[in-house]
Amino acid sequence: MPNSESPGAPPVPELLKEFPVVVSLPVQWGDQDSFGHVNNTVYFRWCETARVAYFERIGMSMFVAQDGKGPILAAIRCDFRRPVTYPDTVHIGARVTRVGNSSFQMEHKIVSRAEGIVVAESDSTLVLRDYLAERSTPLPASIRKAISELEGRLVK
Repeated sequence: MPNSESPGAPPVPELLKEFPVVVSLPVQWGDQDSFGHVNNTVYFRWCETARVAYFERIGMSMFVAQDGKGPILAAIRCDFRRPVTYPDTVHIGARVTRVGNSSFQMEHKIVSRAEGIVVAESDSTLVLRDYLAERSTPLPASIRKAISELEGRLVK
């Protein structure tokens, strides 16, 4: 039956319990390619959606509006575990795994509701950019604190 978890599979919340931000999105018919499964580029959009939700939770948009500084994606990779097809709903977890001077790393896990399994795992590096000066800039203490509070742990 579409959009129901597979019998015996761990429930979706259990698979994403270590992620403080989880976004759920329906798979769209147009997400599929000519091979009948979701195109690889769509997975990156799903991660982007979860990343933006994470940024909203830590107040990044307010910081960008005030100072003209914001994150820019420097690198991303994805391990595709299983194909996803329509109809389905995916749940995308987002968390920060490391914070540097002006950069931080994020991890994403994508779970298929229909299959009840992890279908992809992604990690990315983001750099805080001063868009007016056109260079990277250190992460402010307020953003570091917001990340640690959201994660429920000190992130280094």
